[in-house]
Amino acid sequence: MDKSLRRIFDLNHSSGGGQFDISGSSLMMPMGRPFSIRVFCPDGNPVGLRIISKSNWTGCGLVCPRSILPTVKNRKEFSQPGVYVLVGPPEDGELPKIYVGEGDPVGPRLEQHYANKEFWTWAIFFVSTDSSLNKAHVQHLEARLLDMAKQAKRATLDNANSPQMPALSEAETADAESFLADMLSIFPLLGLTVFEKTAVIRSSTRHEFKIESKGITAKGHETPEGFIVLQGSMAVCDEVPSIHRYIADLRKELQLQGVLVSRGDHLEFTQDYLFNSPSTAAGVVQGRSANGRIDWKDYSGKTLKVFQEERMSSSS
Repeated sequence: MDKSLRRIFDLNHSSGGGQFDISGSSLMMPMGRPFSIRVFCPDGNPVGLRIISKSNWTGCGLVCPRSILPTVKNRKEFSQPGVYVLVGPPEDGELPKIYVGEGDPVGPRLEQHYANKEFWTWAIFFVSTDSSLNKAHVQHLEARLLDMAKQAKRATLDNANSPQMPALSEAETADAESFLADMLSIFPLLGLTVFEKTAVIRSSTRHEFKIESKGITAKGHETPEGFIVLQGSMAVCDEVPSIHRYIADLRKELQLQGVLVSRGDHLEFTQDYLFNSPSTAAGVVQGRSANGRIDWKDYSGKTLKVFQEERMSSSS
């Protein structure tokens, strides 16, 4: 293959849909309109710099591993106003760590973080392809993303301050919100779901499971992303000495974020909360290491494991 040939990948995303309700502070459940995403790898490396675009969108996103920033920082996109997210692996528990910021231009800000912030391993930033984003627009996007992340409580935030919303006209605000909607459709495709509030499946279509142990009851259900524990569910206060550290750390983090609060002899979930697996959910609820496929049972006493196996068999 000629080395000048560059790889282009088209990702058709229909299951998640392309419409998002961003009228409140956090991204809600995607609606059902298909859309197409193009990922362009300018150096032919699918894990190197990636440029993400959508049809009929005047923006683009650049995914940049930290390690290659010195070699790509002179691209024209780095000299434009932009909003960015730095992403690092979980330090404790399972929550990723992020930092949301903006820059005009965006490149020098990323270079500062390259020198001064140790936690992040990759970044994504967004700029316009037609110079339609200005300093006020990216400040608006920064403030909105940070507020969404705080509301969703699905990441540890490295931001120490909360930026003020800039003064934009009604028309400019609408333009910025439209740009934001396209950004929000891209994040989940990168595995970054920290701006989304947990979306709960309607009770008429979901199959619920529960854990009853040591005087507490927790309820939840599966989703394509993992396992959701429902608001009002209980968790034990005490942890067994042999609990895995990441479960113990995650319980502490959820209490710090107000997802779990003390109710005397037990803890309570103040919101629906998505875990990456039923076992992590069961471990947090019970204060110990757990096999979620065994511990979660439906109202007939059937384990999640049996339910999954029966569902697989019935679809054969």
